[in-house]
Amino acid sequence: MAATMLRRPEEPAPMHDAALPDDAVRLEVPLQAPAARRAGAGLDGLHVETLDHHDRLTAMREGRLGSVHSWELVTAVDGPGTRLTTFLSGCPLHCLYCHNPDTLAMKDGKPVTSDELLARIGRYVGVFRATGGGITLSGGEVLMQPAFAARILRGAKELGIHTALDTSGYLGQNATDAMLDDTDLVLLDVKSGDPATYRRVTGRDLEPTLRFGRRLADRPDGPEIWIRYVLVPDLTDDAASIDRVAEYAAELNTRRAGAVSRVEVLPFHQMGRDKWDAVGRSYELADTPAPSPELTERVRAQFRAYGLTTY
Repeated sequence: MAATMLRRPEEPAPMHDAALPDDAVRLEVPLQAPAARRAGAGLDGLHVETLDHHDRLTAMREGRLGSVHSWELVTAVDGPGTRLTTFLSGCPLHCLYCHNPDTLAMKDGKPVTSDELLARIGRYVGVFRATGGGITLSGGEVLMQPAFAARILRGAKELGIHTALDTSGYLGQNATDAMLDDTDLVLLDVKSGDPATYRRVTGRDLEPTLRFGRRLADRPDGPEIWIRYVLVPDLTDDAASIDRVAEYAAELNTRRAGAVSRVEVLPFHQMGRDKWDAVGRSYELADTPAPSPELTERVRAQFRAYGLTTY
């Protein structure tokens, strides 16, 4: 499907807070909704001055300022309808197959105020309503910046916009109950069902992710959950490990009927490979092929065998 060009509204007046640094930047990207993921639109053309360290930390702790890598309008991924997906900088995981390694360090993002991001989000209310879309906060790891995320989610809900968090769940303890009240959908990335494989893939423990998913499912009016599973040949394709993830997803549905509304099996790709070189990181999966259609279908069939709607 061809990109849909949207009319640019009149530019709103700048929104400033005297307590914030002058270089908390505005967001500027071409207004278009591609049919699938494209490269992040970034925050091109923005000049950022040197920030006072103390003022920046204070504003970030209060959620008035966030470290943002990029944002884009996108369809077919990151939730239903047309999404305004914002990528925050900073992540505690170091996934071997990460396709956004340029979002791992929070210091590499640009300072953006919550007011300015919400002003940008407000422009697309009509688009979201027409397409059943909304906003998705991604990363990096969005829960590295919980106060900023909470302000964006609260502001979006006040505008009547559908909200989604794309997270590994590793920092699930950072998500307050109030934040989850403002979240309609959680895209929960479960990297493996085997703790040893999870640690090899991410450098971290599996249990915090599992604990966060159970917390979501135990909320009577909790958010919808989409389980995401990245399929990497010779890394995350072990049948027994995949069965553990499927059992876990099915368990969440016993805690709250329909909590997990879908599972997405995402075939590994090499589209982020060049970024690893650009940020000076060693990429271990350079010779790893994409999974075959037969392998991908086998894995999807494993999830479906547990009664899970799977794509």
